[in-house]
Amino acid sequence: MIKGLKICGVSDSKTLNYILNHQYPPKFIGFITNYKKSKRYVTYENLKNLINVNKKQINFVSVLVSPTNELLEKIKNLNFDYYQLYDVNPIRTLEIKKKYKIKIISALTISSKEDVDRYEDYLEISDIILFDSKGYHRSESFNHNLLEQVPNEVNKMIAGNIQIDDIPYLKNKDFIVDLSGSIENNEGEKDINKIDRLLKIFAKP
Repeated sequence: MIKGLKICGVSDSKTLNYILNHQYPPKFIGFITNYKKSKRYVTYENLKNLINVNKKQINFVSVLVSPTNELLEKIKNLNFDYYQLYDVNPIRTLEIKKKYKIKIISALTISSKEDVDRYEDYLEISDIILFDSKGYHRSESFNHNLLEQVPNEVNKMIAGNIQIDDIPYLKNKDFIVDLSGSIENNEGEKDINKIDRLLKIFAKP
């Protein structure tokens, strides 16, 4: 069965508080920390205030694309449990994990089997392997069938334009599901009603 849900791209306190206090909260909440191309990006000052809350056993995830040493030093004391790293090679990933003593989600962007196979380079380093589309801030899909050869024991997370109505069909899968665009309104803002529907659908047996 699905191991958990991640709601990504939260950028305002109203949405965050709603999720934190929901009857069926997700396992992870992600915050776009340094990718300014994303409409979900949160500046450092806003982020610092936004996540200075009681997480209620939810894991807070800092989403980072090729983070610099300067940025990592800046955010090291913020209320994060995981760093989700895009475009970071295994050597650099291990350096970050050891220096900041933080759990790591290594994000691989997928369009082919060769892209999937790169997970093996991160197995001994990362706590979770995220298989995402090449879209980054755009909600794009990739063929999830490419993941069928990845062993069950790998702690997997999948993203890539997953819709709320996909959840019942994923219930027999052994991964964490990451949603963002599908729980937003036409203006690209998180939609409380869609989040509520997602969490209730996920909670159903």
